[in-house]
Amino acid sequence: MGAAFLQALRACLGDANVLVDGDLDAYAVDWRKRYHGRPLAVARPASTEEVAAVVRLCAAHAVPIVPQGGNTGLVGGGVPDASGTQLVLSLARLQRVRAIDVDNLTATVEAGCVLQALHDAADAHGLLFPLRLGSQGSCTLGGNLSSNAGGTQVLRYGNARDLCLGLEVVTAAGEVWDGLSGLRKDNSGYDLRDLFIGSEGTLGIITAATLKLFPRPGATLTALAACPGIDAAVALLRLARARLHAGLTGFEVMGEFALQLQARHFPQLRNPLPAAPWTVLLEIAANSDEEAQAQLEGLLGEASARGLATDAVVAANAAQARELWQLRESIPLAQARDGLNIKHDIALPVSAIPGFLREMEASLRTLVPDVRLVVFGHLGDGNLHYNLQAPDGMAPADFLQRCE
Repeated sequence: MGAAFLQALRACLGDANVLVDGDLDAYAVDWRKRYHGRPLAVARPASTEEVAAVVRLCAAHAVPIVPQGGNTGLVGGGVPDASGTQLVLSLARLQRVRAIDVDNLTATVEAGCVLQALHDAADAHGLLFPLRLGSQGSCTLGGNLSSNAGGTQVLRYGNARDLCLGLEVVTAAGEVWDGLSGLRKDNSGYDLRDLFIGSEGTLGIITAATLKLFPRPGATLTALAACPGIDAAVALLRLARARLHAGLTGFEVMGEFALQLQARHFPQLRNPLPAAPWTVLLEIAANSDEEAQAQLEGLLGEASARGLATDAVVAANAAQARELWQLRESIPLAQARDGLNIKHDIALPVSAIPGFLREMEASLRTLVPDVRLVVFGHLGDGNLHYNLQAPDGMAPADFLQRCE
C-alpha cells in the first residue's frame, strides 16, 4: 500500500516534490528541537488543485496528513510522529501574493507566503499588515491563520482571526471551498471561515486567504520604561490607554530575569535602562513625528510623576526602535541557547495578571525552589509567555524529565 501510494503521489506532483530519502529534519523536527518525527514522505504541492489531489490520494490510501507551513510552531503540531506513517504536506511552494486591492484595503495571499513578504508587499503600496511576530521572516500565513496567531500588535489590531476576511480551504474530502471574500460587511449565514481559523489543520487545509490591510501611520515611536512592579506596569498600561486611545499599538512587558538571560546570550544587544523588576516596551502611532514625540513624552512624564516608571528612554530613530524591539524578540532565542525549558502561553484578563504572577511564583517555588522564571509578552492584551528554565546546575533534560 505504501509503495502504491508513493507512486501515485509522484505521478501527481513529480518526483522532485515527493521527498522520501535524505535529511528531512527541516520537516520532521520542530523549531524547539523537542519533537523528532519520521514522515512517510514530504509532499510539496504548488497549487490549490495539487493540494486537493494529494488530500484525495491520502483519503483513498488511509494516509494521515500533517499540514505544515514554516515549521516555526512551538507546540509540535506541525511535525509528524515517529511512526513513519504520516505524510507531511508542506505548503511552502504556495507562496504568491495573488492580489493587493488598494481601494478595498485587502491582500489575497497563498498559505505558504512568508509573513515578511506580505509586510513588504503592503509597504510597497504605502499600506500596513499589522500581524507582527518574532518569526515573521520564516513563518507563513497559512500557519498564522491555522494557529490564530497574535503577536505584538493584538492590542490595536487583534489576532489573525480579526485580520482575515476570507479563506480558500481544501476539505478532508479533497474538495475546495472558495470563501475568498473581500467583503467587510457580510451577514450571510454561517461563518465557516472562523471554524478553520485556529483549527490547526484538523478541519481542512488553508491554501489562501484574503486579509485586511490598513493605512500606514504617519509616524510610529517606540519607548522603553522601567517599572518597579507588575502592578505599576498594569497601571502604566491603563494610563497609556487613557492618554493615547487607539494610538497605542504595542505594550510588551519583560521580567528582570528574562532580560538577564537575553543579556547573557546576546551581549551585543544593549539594554539602555538599568535593571528593573519589570521593563515595558511601548509603541505608539500618530499623524506626525512631532505629535508622537509630544504624546509619548507626556505619557512618560506623567508615569514618572505617579511612580509608575523609574526610568525611560525614547527611540530617536527607526534604527534605535529596532534595537529596542530586538531586546524583546531575542528572549525566546536566549532561552533556546540556555537549554530546553518548559513553555506556557497564558491568557488572562489584564486585571488578573499581577495576582496570578505572585501566586504562581509562590506555588512553583515550593515545588522547585530554584526554578528560574522567564516571563515576558503582550501585557496589552493579557497574553504572557510564562516559561520555566532549569535551576542553575541542573541539566535541562533532567529538569524536563522531573518537572514537566
